[in-house]
Amino acid sequence: MSVVTAPQFVLPADRPLTVADLDLTPDDGCRYELDDGVLVVSPAPVTIHHRVLHRLQVLLDAACPPEFELLPGPGVEISAIQYRVPDQVVVSSAFLGVTGKNVTRPPELVVEIASPSTAHYDRGRKKAVYAEFGIPAYWIVVPDPDQPSLTAYALTRDTYTEVGCAAGAHQFATTTPFPVEIVPAALVTARWRI
Repeated sequence: MSVVTAPQFVLPADRPLTVADLDLTPDDGCRYELDDGVLVVSPAPVTIHHRVLHRLQVLLDAACPPEFELLPGPGVEISAIQYRVPDQVVVSSAFLGVTGKNVTRPPELVVEIASPSTAHYDRGRKKAVYAEFGIPAYWIVVPDPDQPSLTAYALTRDTYTEVGCAAGAHQFATTTPFPVEIVPAALVTARWRI
């Protein structure tokens, strides 16, 4: 019996990595991002992450007007060496290229579903990068089964300001980028209704 091993991928070590270099990464379920040319790898998400992602997508899609489009997990190419893969984005339909590989203009909204391994990064460095790119709205959803929450930020000048937060059975309501109401507990419970 022989053991089959996955092929190794080799990335350039003599320069910052670029978005083009990401084509060399394996399709292994991990999330590969770039932070000023440094590779950032996040493990595949756990089941509750997928549950929250799906339910949030259903709610946002139902509320989304035709001038916007909701995309789960697209690459956001901020620059050749700055690349992120948020859990969901809302983009202007007018600027969405259906043949392109990545979103290259600032989305109207970026949503990150925080995991224990990414929560600090989502609230720190990633938040700063999204603000510098000019993304008007940023949400962080914490999929904690006991205390789920959604925190919303709006871009004010070049930084984000918290504009809303809801936890558990409390409702989060916003008009940005379009009117929608979300109850964090409904995103994590075993059974749910819109």
